[in-house]
This record gives sequence, C-alpha cells and structure tokens, in this order.
Amino acid sequence: MNVQTKRYVTGGIALIAGCLVNYAGDRILGVDVELWWGLGTFGLVWILDLFVVPLIAGIVVAVIFGLGGKWLCYFPPLIVRIINYFTLYYADSLPQGSQMLTFPLWILIVILAVEAAAFGGVIGEIVVKRTYGRLPRHLVYREKGQKSTGE
Repeated sequence: MNVQTKRYVTGGIALIAGCLVNYAGDRILGVDVELWWGLGTFGLVWILDLFVVPLIAGIVVAVIFGLGGKWLCYFPPLIVRIINYFTLYYADSLPQGSQMLTFPLWILIVILAVEAAAFGGVIGEIVVKRTYGRLPRHLVYREKGQKSTGE
C-alpha cells in the first residue's frame, strides 16, 4: 500500500471515529441541538453538547490522522449535524413541546460546533507534534551561547 492510500485510509478512519464520538456524545447527553424547547433549551448539557463534544471529536480526529488533522476535523460535526437535522426534519412527529430550529439559526449552531471542533483539531496537532507551528521548537530556536554558522 503506497503512502497516499494509507493517508486516505487513515483519513477515513479518523472521520468515522470523529463522527462516532460526536454522535455518541449526542446520545449520552440526550440532546438534540436542532430542537427548540424555548429558553430552557440553553442549559449546561446543551452547551456541553455544542462545544465540548465537537472539541473532543476534533482532538480524536487530529490524533488519529496526524499532521493535517486540524483541517480534517471540520467534517465530523458537520456530517453529524446534517444527518441529525434531516432525520428530525423528515420524522413523523417531533417530541411534545418542541419545534425545529429555523434553517438560519441551525446554520449558526453548525458553525459553532465546527469551530469547537477546529479548536480540538489544533489541540490534537499540538499533542501529535509536541509543539505548535511549522517546525519543532528545537529546529527553530538555538540554545543560548551557540554561534550562528551563517546559514
């Protein structure tokens, strides 16, 4: 198997793992962020589901995929939110006392979840590389007292 094929396989596994983490977090917390229950919607569990679950999913994607995972981590919350929205949209009936978010408000929710996953992707890359930036710290900064070789 060549390097590019391994990268695709690893990316697919990372996407599936991120989607599973996001979906499992939704089910464990018992929250559908696509439903509006009135002002009681915005509770602590809702906030955890919107910000912390995608953050963890982003970390998982970046750690599995490796370098470049901060770009791939945008997709799992997007995929899960789209599937959940259309599943609820085409459902026969919604839970008593709830209604679907309007499409513009739902897009705002999706953007917030994707940005939380982006933060997780950056954290995951920091875990993988042990530094943030393009090069590891020991290649960029010289120890004090070393003379420059004129490179």
